[in-house]
This record gives sequence, structure tokens and C-alpha cells, in this order.
Amino acid sequence: MMRRLAAVLFVFAAGCHRSTFDRTSGKIQLAAGVTEITAPLRIAAGAHDLEIAGDPGGSTIRMAANFAGAAAIVGDNVANVTIHGIRIEGSRTSLGSDRYLPGSDQPFADYYDANGILFRNSRNIAIRDVTIEKIKSFPILVNQSTGVTIENVAIANSGTLNKAGRSNTTGGILLEEGTTEFAVRRCRIHDITGNGIWTHAYYHSPRNVDGVIESNEVSATPRDAIQVGHGRHVRVAGNHGSRIGYPPDEIDTAALATPVALDSAGDVTGSVYTDNHFIDVNGQCIDLDGFHDGEVSGNSCINRQPIEAYPFLHEGIVFGNTFPDQTPGRVLVKGNVIDGFGYGGVYLIGEGSEIVDNRFVNINMSHCTGRAGNARCNYALDEPGMLRSGIYLATHAARPAQTRGNVIERNYISGFGSKQWCIEPAASIALNDVGENTCIDQK
Repeated sequence: MMRRLAAVLFVFAAGCHRSTFDRTSGKIQLAAGVTEITAPLRIAAGAHDLEIAGDPGGSTIRMAANFAGAAAIVGDNVANVTIHGIRIEGSRTSLGSDRYLPGSDQPFADYYDANGILFRNSRNIAIRDVTIEKIKSFPILVNQSTGVTIENVAIANSGTLNKAGRSNTTGGILLEEGTTEFAVRRCRIHDITGNGIWTHAYYHSPRNVDGVIESNEVSATPRDAIQVGHGRHVRVAGNHGSRIGYPPDEIDTAALATPVALDSAGDVTGSVYTDNHFIDVNGQCIDLDGFHDGEVSGNSCINRQPIEAYPFLHEGIVFGNTFPDQTPGRVLVKGNVIDGFGYGGVYLIGEGSEIVDNRFVNINMSHCTGRAGNARCNYALDEPGMLRSGIYLATHAARPAQTRGNVIERNYISGFGSKQWCIEPAASIALNDVGENTCIDQK
């Protein structure tokens, strides 16, 4: 037996309304057509083995202009819940907001309201074949849950900007604060204001562990396409996208939030980025800040337009050490294609990595020489090799770093000045194994 009405309306004091799904297990069949809500549809705490399904003719949940609450659908402390075959329309009418980022150690789920779907402290959650548009905050936000599957979700025209008109990270799919055993597959995300798909956890929080982010498409965002933050054993594979770092006037320049196709943050251990492909990246291709003991293979970022189309064009692959409790290194970087970037192919710090069989083509599009004069190149002039080198062996990122015991061989490097400045050391090159690499000048 199927229920045609999905919710029962309760009325509280002062005209406040809240809806609660009327079953804790079994199947809830949403009514066909549009249902407008002013408060969250809540899954009862303790609900289990529950399916929430759209009508075959189409079921839309529309958040009214005066909607108030955490999300259109909220689940807390539930298990074995599946949501599929529905459409959620948010109440975003403009990009402006007063929100920027949560305070120290405050989860995003406690800070942002007006999300699409929010789950907390739950297990075995599946969100499939769902369309979400015009959400002010996060279309999907999962906090401290395990066994999360998000598949075939379409997200568009979501997220807001901060008071300065810059990205406040909203608009995509966020898994945070120790979410484990998760998979995000075959989702289509475009025209958002923040990160497309990402994990996040604060310094003292549990890490996000054992995840898969694969075969998704992310396009048209001023922030990152995919970011793994504070993760362990996360596989990012077979994703693609375009126009990362667009529109440029929404990039959060005040926070130095350079857009990245594949980003890392915090402590990222034992993870793999492979077979991901992006075009028109107005920023960095791959950021390995905090990434160690992992693999980066078979990825590509290709920029074919003139440099003027990429005002924030940066380095190809950047190693970093912002997170204080890890030593960068032991990364296999193999078979990647970096084509058309403002500075070098690799900014390398750390120990024991292998940079082999990569193609760094049309790099140093900014024509940096290590001397002042070019506005794009007037940075770190005391380290002239930093911006012009094909591969730069550095002595620091956020903190000082040892750069030794790395293998650099069989790479193809072409770009402005690449023959002269192919592989340059600030660190001692004698402490690294630099083998045969092909270096060619390219105008």
C-alpha cells in the first residue's frame, strides 16, 4: 500500500509550521506535481528501512520564498533511507548573502540553512536520480554519517556569494566531519558558486575515510571542481569538467582561494586521483596541499585559449604543507598532461615522490623570466626559478620543507624558456634523482 500524501502538517505557536514524514519505515510515495513548503520535511529520528520516492509523473518539492529551516529534507539519526525520483527547487532569487565561512571548529551543517537535503549522524543513506536547483546553500550536505551513496544527481544554479560578492563555498555536494564509506557517482553539477564535490573536516574532527568520487561532471564554478579535505583512502577517478574558475569576478581572491580542478586540504592520506580530465581551468590543475602517500596518474587539464581568457591562471601541479602534522611526499605523479598554464608544471616539496612520464606542455604562458616587469610575474623575485621552471624543487610552501629523495625522469616539458629553465632547484638537486627529461622551448 502506497501513501499518496508524503507529509502531515503540524502547526506550532506563533504561526510556525513544520512538516514531518508520516512513516518511519516502508515506502512513502510523494504526490505528483508541486508541493510548496515553508519549513523542512523531517524524517523522524530513528526511522529505518525507509524509501521516499517521487511519483512516476514527477514530484517537485518547492521551497517557498519565506522558507525557514535547515533544508528541504532533513534526516538525523536515521538508517537505511533511500530518496529517489524527486525534484527540489530552492528559493534562491539572487546571489547575495551575508554568509562567508563558519567559525573555528563549527560544522557547515550548523552554520548554513536553506540547504536541499541534509543528513546527520546517519548510516546507509542513498540519494539517487534527484534534480536540485536554486538552492541558497548546499544542495546536498552530509554530516558525520557512514555508508552514503549519491548517484545520478543533477545540480544547477545553486549557491550564494558573500558580502563582497565572492564565493562562500556553497552550491555543491559536501560531506563533512568524519563521513565514511561514501560514494558520489555520475552526478552533473553546473553553474554553482562554490566547490562542486568535496569533503571537509576541522583539525580536531574525525577524518573522511574510504570514499569514491567518480564519473561526475562539474562545470562553471569560481571555486574547485573536486576537493578532498582531511581524507583517507579516497579515490577520485573518471571525473571531468570545464570552466573551473568562472566567472572570475566571483573568485574569493581575499582568501587566496585559487580555483583548482582537483584540490586537497588538511591531511589527505593513501588517496588516488586518476583519469580525471578538465578543460579551461582558470587557476591550478592539481593542488596537493597535505596530500601524501598516494597516487596522481593519468589526469589532464588543457587550456587552449589565449592567456587573457585566464586571469588567474596558475601552476599545473602544486605540492603544499599547510597541515602541521604531516610530512609531504611519497606521491606517484605519473602520466598526467598539463597543457597551457601560467607558470610551471610542478612546484615540488617533500621527500620520496616520483614525477615520471608526464607531459607539461605550453607552460609559463605568463612568460616569466625571474625579473620584474611582467605584472603576472612580480612575485617571489628572490626565487627567480619559482614561476618560470618546468619543475621547481622548492624549500618551502606554507612551512619550510625538505625536498630530497625524489625521482624526476622521462617527463616532456615545453613552454616559454623551458629548455633553459627546465628543472630548477632551490633545494639541492644533488639530493634528488633527476634522470632523462625532454625540455623544449615553445613561444
